[in-house]
Amino acid sequence: MRVIFVLGALIALGPLTIDMYLPALPALGEDLSASSSAVQLTLTGTLLGLGLGQLVIGPLSDAFGRRLPLIIGTAVHVLASLLCLVAPNVVVLGLLRTLQGVGAAAAAVVALAVVRDLFTGRAAATMMSRLMLVMGAAPILAPSLGAAILLTGSWRGVFAALAVLGFALMLVAVFALKETLPPQRRRTGSFGPVLRTYRSLVTDRQFVVLALVAALGMSALFSYVSGSSFVLQGTFGLDQQQFGLVFAIGAVALIGASQVNVVLLNRWSAERIVLWALAAATAFGAVLVAVAATGLGGLIGFLIPLLLLLGAVGFVLPNAPALALSRHGEAAGTAAALLGATQFGLGALIAPLVGVLGNDAPAMALTMTAGVLIAWAALAATRVRTRRAEVAVA
Repeated sequence: MRVIFVLGALIALGPLTIDMYLPALPALGEDLSASSSAVQLTLTGTLLGLGLGQLVIGPLSDAFGRRLPLIIGTAVHVLASLLCLVAPNVVVLGLLRTLQGVGAAAAAVVALAVVRDLFTGRAAATMMSRLMLVMGAAPILAPSLGAAILLTGSWRGVFAALAVLGFALMLVAVFALKETLPPQRRRTGSFGPVLRTYRSLVTDRQFVVLALVAALGMSALFSYVSGSSFVLQGTFGLDQQQFGLVFAIGAVALIGASQVNVVLLNRWSAERIVLWALAAATAFGAVLVAVAATGLGGLIGFLIPLLLLLGAVGFVLPNAPALALSRHGEAAGTAAALLGATQFGLGALIAPLVGVLGNDAPAMALTMTAGVLIAWAALAATRVRTRRAEVAVA
């Protein structure tokens, strides 16, 4: 339980950094005289930082242990949060949000690497599901915390709170996390071996497909995160507090599914659960697109397939990363880095599409559905190819 709490707190830094200022996006755009698309690019900057930062921090954690990169990364997050307080325009804010994402990347990649240091196979998938329960408090509480701050202050106060939270998590890293990578298992941090490790990862077809599945599942979630404040507040007229409540309900659907996943793992394989979850998510997404396009059922009609889609994604997010990481335990930090970079990098590319397509309900629904559909097709095609290869060998 102590390990779950510590790692869950570390993984939560990324969602807190992403979600806490969502209720402030419309007000932020007005204050900085920026369009909604420009404001959404500050979210893109955070996702880019989270993705690219992991590519550097992952190999460093394999070379120097888990704790040192984590402590330095959270310190960077605190500094960037404080600088966001005085950002004069949306461009500077976007750059600082990127730096903030780099700092949060340390917590994300180290937490995944520690899971792989301590657990394998089904145990790792179970651990990931338990972590989602702990870290799930972040997306539930973050928008509500942001909305509460907006009641008494401006959007800049959100970044002051993020600085305090980052500092608290840095203390957790210093005092509550033991080193899980002994010196004899560490890898060299020089450039050549790191590149060779990345090359071995990207030439492993199954790892690449599983990383892509995890990334596309995450991109559906980020499409929701990117567009939800504009759709729910703009299209459906919710205020900041109501938005925080609805966003929390979506997080509960996601987390609840991840806990049911632990029970399902006792009967079915993680890969089979992911395949069926993606098929269900695609079906729910098709209904969501139809409802969003026609307006049938109003807010309730929109929320029902949306929550079902988020619930289906809740089965994908713990299983796909666990399956991918189980293939490369000898380089867990680097593998976790590439996995995380793929997830957040693709999320950074996909999330702005909601704004480009119109920042409305059909745009968000279409983007979410496309992500899970492509993930299902990629995984299904890989399973068919694997079975054919097994038959040929037999």
